[in-house]
Amino acid sequence: MAGENAVRLRPPRNAVDRRAVGWWSAQCLLAAGLPAAVLAVLGLLIEPARTWLLGTAVVLVALGVACTAFFPAWWFRVHRWEVTDEAVYVRTGALWQEWRIAPMSRIQTVDTVRGPLEQLFGLATVTVTTASSKGALRVEGLDHELAADLAERLTALTRATPGDAT
Repeated sequence: MAGENAVRLRPPRNAVDRRAVGWWSAQCLLAAGLPAAVLAVLGLLIEPARTWLLGTAVVLVALGVACTAFFPAWWFRVHRWEVTDEAVYVRTGALWQEWRIAPMSRIQTVDTVRGPLEQLFGLATVTVTTASSKGALRVEGLDHELAADLAERLTALTRATPGDAT
């Protein structure tokens, strides 16, 4: 894009809600804890494989705890978002950072999602679907009321922006 209407890639200004750290921590613990629990139960029930199954369960728990201690805080530092009158800006990723812009004229739908864990932490995710082959932009870890307001604002901005979003 060139000229006055160009949308530039720049760091988004807003951090996700601080409660997202707890939400991500719970996801890490569940991702490691549920398979570890299954392996532990199987280890208690299956004598010939007990050592192997219980050992694997312990390794999974250790990995889950290590990931929980490190990644959620890091994700909080790198996940950023912002909405202007021209575009939605999102930066995500821990090891591989992804910066994306969705100009208002390209937005097709705006959705909010609140899974069970998000509800527990009072959070929501706003998904902005565009005409991009890359797929939708997701702004995760927002306060649920802020997410609802953001979806409403994006809907109004999109409606007021000329273009056909294709």
